Amino acid sequence: MNAVPTALVVVAHHRADSLTAHVGDVAAARLKEAGYEVDLLDLRAEGFDPRMTEADQPDWGDRDKAYSPEVRAHMARLLAADVIVPVFPVYWNGVPALLKGWIDRVWNYGTAYGRSRPRLAGKRMLWLGLAGAGDGDEFAAWMHETLDRVLREGVSFYCGITDAAVAVLHDAEGESQTVDAAGNFDQGAPLLGAARTAHYEALDRRAETRLEAFLGLGPAQTL
Repeated sequence: MNAVPTALVVVAHHRADSLTAHVGDVAAARLKEAGYEVDLLDLRAEGFDPRMTEADQPDWGDRDKAYSPEVRAHMARLLAADVIVPVFPVYWNGVPALLKGWIDRVWNYGTAYGRSRPRLAGKRMLWLGLAGAGDGDEFAAWMHETLDRVLREGVSFYCGITDAAVAVLHDAEGESQTVDAAGNFDQGAPLLGAARTAHYEALDRRAETRLEAFLGLGPAQTL
């Protein structure tokens, strides 16, 4: 690990004013406070194209294939990080296309996987998702299990990152969301005024707490 550890915070949302982008900023600020050098990668702001191209399609006969310049630049940032924190909204119990495309193109054969000694081994990774469903929702546990299997096991562990976790910030909007046995969806009234402010302040703190727990930081601890 570098003398000053580096954290790559990957924000995956199509809007600059999204809650996801805000939580990404919160995570980056907390990591800086803890002594990390932070590389904040906002995929939307940097114009990352999630669509796979022929230039970035794996060549199973050549694990040293030179991918596109854009992808090689992203690979360098990935390899330079000690800690990786993707921040994303949970869409259909998975990640949005913007983040999925980043994984498809950047976590590529010969770099993220396909070598007897994984290049990403020894890194730490926290997948930080935001979901509208509440903690008490009957689907919350199933959602976390699905994300954990696909992201922690299917991506992180497969690429040699054994110290990884998935954290979901439920009830992101502060509105109850339920689906009954007949498939009927019911959504509560939106939060307004002071209640809304308090809810998002609490959400910020929950994001910080998840980072602190994963990295072993105290609330005001620095490295």
